[in-house]
Amino acid sequence: MPSILLCSSPFASHLAPTLAVARAFLDEDWRVRVLTGGRFADWISDVGAEPVVLPPEADFPPRAGAEPVSSAPRGIKAMNDIIYDTFYAPADAQFRAICAAIDDEPVDVVGGDPSFTGMLLLNSLPERPVVAVASFLPLLISTSETAPFGTGLPPRSGWTGMLRNRAMDWFIRRMALRSVHRRIDRLFRAHGLSGLGRAFMFDYFVHPGLVDLYGQFSAPSFEYPRSRLPSIVRFFGPVAPLLPTSPGLPAWWPDLDDGRPVVHVTQGTVANSDLDELIRPTLEALEDEEVLVVVSTGGVDTSGIEPALPLNARAAPWLPYALLLPKLAVLVTNGGYGGITAALTCGVPIVAGGDTQDKVETAARVGWSGVGINLRTGHPTPDAIRRAVRAVLTDPSYRLAAERIADESASLPGAVGFVTAVDSLTGRVEP
Repeated sequence: MPSILLCSSPFASHLAPTLAVARAFLDEDWRVRVLTGGRFADWISDVGAEPVVLPPEADFPPRAGAEPVSSAPRGIKAMNDIIYDTFYAPADAQFRAICAAIDDEPVDVVGGDPSFTGMLLLNSLPERPVVAVASFLPLLISTSETAPFGTGLPPRSGWTGMLRNRAMDWFIRRMALRSVHRRIDRLFRAHGLSGLGRAFMFDYFVHPGLVDLYGQFSAPSFEYPRSRLPSIVRFFGPVAPLLPTSPGLPAWWPDLDDGRPVVHVTQGTVANSDLDELIRPTLEALEDEEVLVVVSTGGVDTSGIEPALPLNARAAPWLPYALLLPKLAVLVTNGGYGGITAALTCGVPIVAGGDTQDKVETAARVGWSGVGINLRTGHPTPDAIRRAVRAVLTDPSYRLAAERIADESASLPGAVGFVTAVDSLTGRVEP
């Protein structure tokens, strides 16, 4: 029986789609272990995989685990520190945990999301397993056709766009994010690997020979066109994230079929400490509209908001997206990539209000692809939300664009295709 160790940063938004991939490997008779934070052990066991627990120093990175990202310090220095502390400081401990898991039980493949940078350090070993990335983030890879990741800028055609992209790449690498680039360079060189050189930090995952497969779990039409992507980058289409348990239907579920357009608002699974970012402004924005507003809080108890809910609103900590998404007229979201790509598989148009982490990039893709409206802020006003929702409900172009991506997603192989691609890398099946 072939064996895979799947690695996930210890956040629900990273682990839930990783578990969908784990389930696909299990269905194809793979031995599957999942390395992540200890608090998620039951989630992993529920899908039939074996949990492997990260050591404390890699379980909750200092900044990312200690405070909500939306309330973290701002500014250039803080940006450098947050990027390093969240994605690179845990790499050594992640690497040691991977090696310990392999020592306990050899594996054919190590896989995981690109925020789990410890996977790259496997290249410091004399021999390593197959390394396969399963990305549930916006495509990180830079080309001359795109602005550097994190700027939130959509493509600009012609020589002016290329000039803009090169200038921004130079400025970010040499000025704005110079500190974090130097620290990342030292990290990799300390393990005997080549440094970043002139590459943007996120492009290291496609440095020749470091990764055997970079699986992008979205539809190509939701990503900016790039004519020179490395051959290891393949699109597999979105997967439906697996929640810890299947949430039961709330008592108000039949209200979804009362004829009103259903608008779902969510701040994802992490950023729910401050519901004033998006949930409360959306409730205020739509309280007098002829819609039904459905709130989910990523597991946070809803008793604090239920007494103040408008008459046309309902709330629950978790909702079964497989049943909810086909009923939606609009998704209002802070920009989580997994939630948006899942909604697009059902042809649901989007209103996105996010400006932290990768969310600024996801929101930019919403506007660029025509599937919805990018509010360009993580703290939109009720008036801005109201105008955006009205526009999406009345202009059919948004739903038509979302439905085109739904059709494209349906033509892609999903997690099963990723398993097949990994199988071919191990020599078990023909590529």
